[in-house]
Amino acid sequence: MQCRLCESDRLVSVLDLGATPPCEKFLAENDLDQPEQTYPLHLRLCENCLLLQIPALITPEDTFTEYAYFSSYSDSWVDHAQRFVAGAVERLGLAANSFVIEAASNDGYLLQHVLDAGVRCLGIEPSVNVGAAAVARGVPTVTAFLDEATATAVRAEHGPADLVVANNVYAHIPDLLGFTKALRILLADDGWLSIEVHHALNLVQLGQFDTIYHEHFQYYTVRSAAAALQTAGLAIVDVETLDTHGGSIRIWARPDGIGTPTGRVAEVLRTEQEAGLHDVTGYVALRPRAEAVRHELLRFLLDAHAAGQRVVGYGAPGKGNTLLNYCGIRADLLEYTVDRNPYKHGRFTPGTRIPIHPVERIDKDRPDVIVVLPWNLEAEITEQLAYTAEWGAQLVYPLPTLHFGGNAGSRAQEKVEVGE
Repeated sequence: MQCRLCESDRLVSVLDLGATPPCEKFLAENDLDQPEQTYPLHLRLCENCLLLQIPALITPEDTFTEYAYFSSYSDSWVDHAQRFVAGAVERLGLAANSFVIEAASNDGYLLQHVLDAGVRCLGIEPSVNVGAAAVARGVPTVTAFLDEATATAVRAEHGPADLVVANNVYAHIPDLLGFTKALRILLADDGWLSIEVHHALNLVQLGQFDTIYHEHFQYYTVRSAAAALQTAGLAIVDVETLDTHGGSIRIWARPDGIGTPTGRVAEVLRTEQEAGLHDVTGYVALRPRAEAVRHELLRFLLDAHAAGQRVVGYGAPGKGNTLLNYCGIRADLLEYTVDRNPYKHGRFTPGTRIPIHPVERIDKDRPDVIVVLPWNLEAEITEQLAYTAEWGAQLVYPLPTLHFGGNAGSRAQEKVEVGE
């Protein structure tokens, strides 16, 4: 394996999660008697440029031609996008004569707000089914994978963009150098690029191993992101820290020579350095932290099973499938999970083969314990499930350490006394 940023072969192991299926390959009932392909999920660090990465064992076409994730099913995520757009319009002075492009625009969750602001926009979305949902809500969308050829064609037809948005896609690209060049092609010479991506600082410090999956090819610090952007003549001029996805960074970049970096760039770089992430030694803590999460969750589920409690899940996110497979959790410990996305209903989680039902199934069964797999949406989901207090259900969030939310209160400790 060579580093996809600097081509060094000096890669060291950080965390080996075994072999799992791709996290978005949900199974239909007819698939259950068929073999299921798995791939190693092994996080490594380049000693030369300090880019965290996994081998590119699947292609974007394997995952994104038809995709199971629709951004608009998360209310908090749509609200987050709306706030971003409002801030960008004000910060950059976007108006009717401006042009915004979003790479991996999903179902139009973000660009719908750009349209509402009266700004011309275009989405570039590879997934046919998801892009169709964007077009249905009136968002202009090109169905294509963004590469240099696509970027050149889009720029020739629509002109350069004042703002290019690449939120939660920069980790999903195995051809990191080509994709970065494509972003620069789309961008006007005085334009702005906005990238949101999970911060490797939180991945390592908080043991967020479930953010590692096959469609996430690399994991960024500000330092490694700056090195990647520089390959296409782009420089970071500002950084914001966000709560999304368990802790993300919003990078603002511009063509070289345009703009001066704010003090926040130096501040985040200093925080990373103090955490040891500008050196190989800072990454060794991830493995024991991941193991501690696995052991704690398994102990809890085994105790609940021994006590005769009915345990189900909430959500079927990609990160949840990394968690379930790494921990070896199957339907004996988690009877089923539910999800708001109808695309997943009647399907089964990859690898662990746990059935996925509509959310209303929880109302019918009134389980004792609900394990929330998209733990990063704790506030939103705790509010959605507040009604389960009617029968005393216990909400469990497995990361960053196992804890109880919403209805739990003092009842949480009473319910887990078994085995303690």
